Amino acid sequence: MILLRKFRVLILMVFLIACSMHIMIDLLPKLERHGSTGCSCSHTPSEEPKSWGKQGWPNKHSLRILQDFSNEPSSNVSLHSLERVPVAGDKSQAFRRLDHHGQRSRLSALYDHPLYKTSLPPLTDEDTLFNVNTDIRFDPKAAEDQAWAGESNIDEFSQTGELTADSYPNWLRFHIGINRYELYSRHNPVIDALLKDLATQRITSVAMKSGGTQLKLIMTFQNYGQALFKPMKQTREQETPPDFFYFSDFERHNAEIAAFHLDKILDFRRVPPVAGRLANMTKEIRDVTRDKKLWRTFFISPANNVCFYGECSYYCSTEHALCGKPDQIEGSLAAFLPDLALAKRKTWRNPWRRSYHKRKKAEWEVDPDYCEEVKQTPPYDSGTRLLDIMDMTIFDFLMGNMDRHHYETFEKFGNETFIIHLDNGRGADSFFPRLFSFCRVRKSTHLRLQLLAKEEYKLSVLMAESLVRDRLSPILIQPHLDAMDRRLRQVLNVLSDCIEKEGYSYVVEDDLQGYQGTDHAHNGPRRR
Repeated sequence: MILLRKFRVLILMVFLIACSMHIMIDLLPKLERHGSTGCSCSHTPSEEPKSWGKQGWPNKHSLRILQDFSNEPSSNVSLHSLERVPVAGDKSQAFRRLDHHGQRSRLSALYDHPLYKTSLPPLTDEDTLFNVNTDIRFDPKAAEDQAWAGESNIDEFSQTGELTADSYPNWLRFHIGINRYELYSRHNPVIDALLKDLATQRITSVAMKSGGTQLKLIMTFQNYGQALFKPMKQTREQETPPDFFYFSDFERHNAEIAAFHLDKILDFRRVPPVAGRLANMTKEIRDVTRDKKLWRTFFISPANNVCFYGECSYYCSTEHALCGKPDQIEGSLAAFLPDLALAKRKTWRNPWRRSYHKRKKAEWEVDPDYCEEVKQTPPYDSGTRLLDIMDMTIFDFLMGNMDRHHYETFEKFGNETFIIHLDNGRGADSFFPRLFSFCRVRKSTHLRLQLLAKEEYKLSVLMAESLVRDRLSPILIQPHLDAMDRRLRQVLNVLSDCIEKEGYSYVVEDDLQGYQGTDHAHNGPRRR
């Protein structure tokens, strides 16, 4: 009997100890929120660690969320962290270096060149994406999402909460300016204002973008604009290993920024505005997200940095977590195009896409008659689509982008419109793909490429001058800029060989006559 009583007492003590441990685990998060004066940490991930429970979701398991992956060595991936936090002095020093070499005015000189002053044909209602009635007033509440009701201040627009057409938010003015020939005009001041908005506007909502192989976030701003955020995953110096298959690499946030500037220098104006931003992972992402799946992937690394990994097809795991220093992370923000409900877009398969197979080659790599077959297939048998493909191929080659499997156009304009250069994250690397398998180029494109090869308009110098204006400058390191000059020479050499074999009039399509007002009819591709 005595042994039985002792056994019962032992069981009771074990039960009481277990209950005490559970109570302590539940109380620890609350104790953490009150802070500890004895902490000897050199830095903290955020000024507001108490905000982990702000979302209105149960904070009972906060400690477990933070501890889940703390023993994973890869949870604090330094390669995905910021190389450094840019300071204001860096940009001014870069400007001074350009001034010292007399290079700062080169970009202005380029845009003053006659090739950059050609005019578009007169625009009709059929040539503009939206027909705007200037008497219409914009009511921000009409576009308000219930998920962020009450988070925005209508008074910052006007006293009545309405806007006249001349004072629409910059993202809306950008949308209104889209036409059959370009996403934005050459000297549209709205674009610079929109780039500033992307870098500075208060973020009111964050959600993961569905689909895709890698994590991307949709950010909504206080002025109701939206942008696609691609966080930094690799440092600027990291090269893709030569043995990697060509869709195994990370998307690069700096490549997205560089692509916008290159597209503008080439005078294509087919890439939506992109700006770099240094985001606070706690205040600007975690604390404002309504996406529970994203929120649950936040944790604190052993180095006391804030990290998250989200959900996606390939690179969303603790092994590929995105970590701040301690909670600041670089990223690119690309302005959204108009909603598909307002401006439908058509997706086309790129006829010169890669095979995306480890052993098989694409049809264009093995079929010598492939080009002629494409030229006889709609929409490539008429209009300017083949020339657009050539522009896109040159653009991708200069960027080092091998991942152009599809492209898009605005449905309203049919086949007589430009190709939108979306999704440029797999660029800024140093490989040499097969450039193109047919000889055809616009005269305007050919002349601009020749201009950018000259010392006074050197492409790498122009890119450096343009990119230094971004808040994350430097965007590209010098080897990437030098690679653009080398690739440009390779493009011109290929075109020179084409002209020598086929003749100038067959290879170079004269598109400048139309822009000078004499004849802007679309001609079909030449055949022999």
